Amino acid sequence: MYLGPMNRSTHVVTEFVLLGFPGSWKIQIFLFLMFLVVYVLTLLGNAAIICAVRCDSRLHTPMYFLLGNFAFLEICYVSSTVPNMLANILSKTKAISFSGCFLQFYFFFSLGTTECLFLAVMAYDRYLAICRPLHYHTIMTERFCSILLSSCWFIGFLGYPVPIFFISQLPFCSSNIIDHFLCDMDPLMALSCAPAPITEIVFYAQSSFVLFFTIMYILRSYILLLRTVFRIPSAAGRQKAFSTCCSHLVVVSLFYGTVMVMYVSPTYGIPTLMQKVLTLVYSVMTPLFNPLIYSLRNKDMKLALRNVLLGTRITKNT
Repeated sequence: MYLGPMNRSTHVVTEFVLLGFPGSWKIQIFLFLMFLVVYVLTLLGNAAIICAVRCDSRLHTPMYFLLGNFAFLEICYVSSTVPNMLANILSKTKAISFSGCFLQFYFFFSLGTTECLFLAVMAYDRYLAICRPLHYHTIMTERFCSILLSSCWFIGFLGYPVPIFFISQLPFCSSNIIDHFLCDMDPLMALSCAPAPITEIVFYAQSSFVLFFTIMYILRSYILLLRTVFRIPSAAGRQKAFSTCCSHLVVVSLFYGTVMVMYVSPTYGIPTLMQKVLTLVYSVMTPLFNPLIYSLRNKDMKLALRNVLLGTRITKNT
C-alpha cells in the first residue's frame, strides 16, 4: 500500500505496511511455521524456568529469583514482536495501525532497555557471590532483589514515552511502507518528511547511554570476578565459579553483540535484509536460546526442570 507524495494538511497516515521478509507464498508459509515453532518453544522454555524456580525450594535463592524474573521478561520481549510478525506473514495487506505501530515501538525498546538492566543486575549478583561470598546473603536479600528488579522495570518503561511521543507527532507524508518486520526507529524516521535531528539525537543518545553503561558495568564486574576466580587454589573451585558465570556471559555476548551493531554503529551501509536478520537474533533467537543456555550448564536447574516436566522428585544423588 503506497500513499504517494502527500500534503500534510490534507493527508494523514492512519496505518503502516510492514513488508517483513521477501519471498514467494511458499517461503512465507515456511517462515510462518518456523517463527511459530520458535515462538512456542521460547514460551515453553522460559515458562518451564519460571515454574522450576517457583516449585523447587532449592532454587529459592537470589540467583534463581533473578533468573525466573529474567525468563518472564523474555516472554514479554518476544511477545512484543512475534505475534504481530506471524499475523503479517499471512496477511495480504501486511498493515499495522498507526497507534499499534508506535505501541509496538514503545514496548520493544522499553523491554529491550529493561533486559540490559536485568543483565547488569545479574552480573552484580555473580560478582557478589564470587568476590564477596561472606557478605552475599546479607546484601542480596529478597527485599533488595525486589527493589533492583522493580527499578529495572521502572527505568526501562520510563525512558521512552517522551521521545516516542514526539516521533509519533512527525508528519509521515512520503510513504507508509516500512521495509522491516517491526516498527523500528530508523525505518520510521526515514518515512518522515520533516527532519527532527534533536529527537533523533535524544533517542540515540539515550539508547547508547543505556547500552554502554550496562555493558561497561558488566565488563567491570567480570574483570573483578575473573581476578578472584584465578586466585582460587583448587581446580574444582575455579571450574564451579566459571560454570556459574559462563551462562550469563554467553547471553550477554549474544544480546549485546547484535544490539550494538544495530543501534550504536552506523547502519546506513548495512543491507536491509541483514538489519532484519540482526534484529531477529536479539529479539527472537536470544529469548529462545536463554532457557537452553541456563538449563544445560546448570545441574540444579536441570534437576528442577526434570521435576517440573516429569512430575517427579529427583534428588542430586539419583
